[in-house]
Amino acid sequence: MKKTENNVMRLPAEKLYEKEIKALIKAETDPIPEGWQMSPKSVRTFILGGKAGRTQITPKYIGNQRLVEIAIATLLTDRSLLLIGEPGTAKSWLSENLTAAIHGDSCKVVQGTAGTTEEQIRYSWNYAMLLSNGPTEEALVKTPVFRAMENGQVARVEEISRCASEVQDALISILSEKNISIPELNNEIHAQKGFAIIATANTRDKGVNDMSSALKRRFNIIVLPTPKNIETEIEIVRKRVEEISSSLDLQAQIPTEDSISKIVTVFRELREGITTDKSKKLKSPSSVISTAEAISLLTNSMALAGSFGDGEIQDIDIAAGLQGAIVKDESKDQIVWKEYLENVMRKRGEEWQKLYKACKELNG
Repeated sequence: MKKTENNVMRLPAEKLYEKEIKALIKAETDPIPEGWQMSPKSVRTFILGGKAGRTQITPKYIGNQRLVEIAIATLLTDRSLLLIGEPGTAKSWLSENLTAAIHGDSCKVVQGTAGTTEEQIRYSWNYAMLLSNGPTEEALVKTPVFRAMENGQVARVEEISRCASEVQDALISILSEKNISIPELNNEIHAQKGFAIIATANTRDKGVNDMSSALKRRFNIIVLPTPKNIETEIEIVRKRVEEISSSLDLQAQIPTEDSISKIVTVFRELREGITTDKSKKLKSPSSVISTAEAISLLTNSMALAGSFGDGEIQDIDIAAGLQGAIVKDESKDQIVWKEYLENVMRKRGEEWQKLYKACKELNG
């Protein structure tokens, strides 16, 4: 059976927003940098929202406009970009959408892990061909960074601080010299205009593999803040839940504003260690309960409501997700969650009581 894009679980940004990108390119009136498919102003419109002709451009990032402008301006220079922030501050999402807008290709990605090797940054070999014919162009396996250099495009390196020091050192050379040497072929690949790297780093990973000052100097660094107020966070969660659920057959209604508000309120209060009215200090759980987890929780609640309910999210669906999101360390987080339930949620108005009872029942 022929597979279509409708069967894909998650489309890349350039496919998901293909109509918007085409509209921006068609309506373009400003100068386009070499290697880019639209002007910096159009990239900003794509990220922050607006109009292109008669096409409405949806905002992809809800936050400080100036930070987005700085990120775009960085990619016009010979510098690369490092996005730093707490989990759930849309680092990867912003990185993906920037590359989708600039080049129409957000898929040149290296996922940083403890197992990422220098070969995954520079190049490797097809060892069957290497043993058969020796080092040849055909046997060379090009990495996303290598291909981005060849084509003058942007490559993405996710969670760079999770990469070992030798992997980070390989990036220093690439970002400094703008080339990759292939001694086996007596050849060098030089970066074409437009080449850059967008890297992301999680502030919670500090100390895993600290980035050297030499590597940091090769980047322009932007710190993405957590949503500054509850209204902004609610808007982000609502928008992303709508987008994610539209590609999934969950057979459920979109969460109500009240449901989203309750989840975001619980997460923000536990994350910040104080109630929204500043009247009571709270203990925080051992792990970060991010905006991304709120989105995941509500999407899972839709799946529960669609599969085992009438399609409308109930408090019992939300309670199931809250328990798992907050209690990561059984011995410590269980106490934090119980205290929050009894000292905060139970004492709130009638509209919170069904959720409290559902959480209490699950919590034992």
